Amino acid sequence: MFQDLLNRLLSPAKVTLADEDARLALSALLVRVARSDHNYSEEEKDRIDRINQSRYGLDMGGAILLREEAEAMEAEAPDTVRFTRAIKDAVRYEDRTAVIEALWMVALADGHRDDSEDTLLRLSSSLLGVNDRDSALARQRAEAAL
Repeated sequence: MFQDLLNRLLSPAKVTLADEDARLALSALLVRVARSDHNYSEEEKDRIDRINQSRYGLDMGGAILLREEAEAMEAEAPDTVRFTRAIKDAVRYEDRTAVIEALWMVALADGHRDDSEDTLLRLSSSLLGVNDRDSALARQRAEAAL
């Protein structure tokens, strides 16, 4: 089901994603961070749903559906390096910094920082092309919001 989107993301040619595809790809990255510590908690699922509600103007049912689709896509997506680099090429910088903030909100949703989540956040930030300063500011905004 998601193979077409994954193929477009991973093709050598740069692609521009339709809004729905970008939502799905970015939500899948949120899921990947939440799953990185092997404890995909209800708090993290709820945080992803709330982020998607706020970011995309969805009702709770729509946010849950998007998360469930993102969970399926994340399971099919290749390694984080190729997946994240593909998103970088398809998404504007401003949206990528907002994604880093959202990723931190998911990583911190269960009340503690995990080394595997920290590592994946640093890698994702770098691969998304978000500079260290903007990444640190995104983390600080996420911590303040929680």
